[in-house]
Amino acid sequence: MAFPTDVRVIDTLLGIPVSETNSEWYEAFKPLLMDQESRDQFAMPAQYMFKDVPKAKGVDDYAAYTIEQMDAHNIAVALTGVDDGSPVLDAAKRFPGRFAFDLPINPNRGMEEVRKIRRLHNDVGLSSVSVFPCGLNPQVPIDDRKMYPIYATCVELDLPIFVNVGVPGPRVPMFPQHVERVDEVCWFFPDLVFVMRHGAEPWEDLAIKLMLKYPNLYYATSAFAPKHYPKAIIDYANTRGADKIIYAGYFPAGLSLERIFRELRDVPFKDEVWPKFLRDNAARILKIDPETL
Repeated sequence: MAFPTDVRVIDTLLGIPVSETNSEWYEAFKPLLMDQESRDQFAMPAQYMFKDVPKAKGVDDYAAYTIEQMDAHNIAVALTGVDDGSPVLDAAKRFPGRFAFDLPINPNRGMEEVRKIRRLHNDVGLSSVSVFPCGLNPQVPIDDRKMYPIYATCVELDLPIFVNVGVPGPRVPMFPQHVERVDEVCWFFPDLVFVMRHGAEPWEDLAIKLMLKYPNLYYATSAFAPKHYPKAIIDYANTRGADKIIYAGYFPAGLSLERIFRELRDVPFKDEVWPKFLRDNAARILKIDPETL
């Protein structure tokens, strides 16, 4: 069960910094935050959970800095959020093949957002779509009718969708991300590739039950330091779920790559699970040829 050093990794949640603290990323959350500590003292809205948030101090070239971090930990490709005018587009031109594009969406915008998915997929080639149900303003539950045009568009364009599931880190209501809400979505959209992000806690056992039930339902380890991976998820990966559990980090939002990869060495995955977890499962759903990594 030794951690492999020869597997070129696909990280399904990695961002390029935009400033030393990246506090700009969280402006949309602020209207949802009611407590003074979250509003006035936290650089990121779940800072009480992440004590050593990485800072790009003294960095002039954020794209090159990110590539250096990736190279130091054998990360071949990073799935990175993109939008109109995003600096990620320039970074991808400078470093070909190193970034895949994920579009974070807001279903409150209705058909405007559907058109945006189609336009950006045509213009830059999206690899996925993502949504943070509890972080939207107003919040939108996973199984809400506003989400259905998004899911249908992902099916039509053959794009996976990454969705935050479980109790959110920011101090906002959790009801939109109850894991049982995933059930009806997977039932109604059997062709939708749905990836649960951010742990599904405290309902990880239910998440596993649903992955056994639905062939296109997956789980990514985003926002969890490896020493905190739920035991049930590790056990599932080592038994029936080797093809369902996908590596995702949380750099630079909450975790350093140095910490992630240091702790990964102590995760008791079986030898045959590691390549699937680190590369193959993500390559399959993102349509990346692992032979090119």
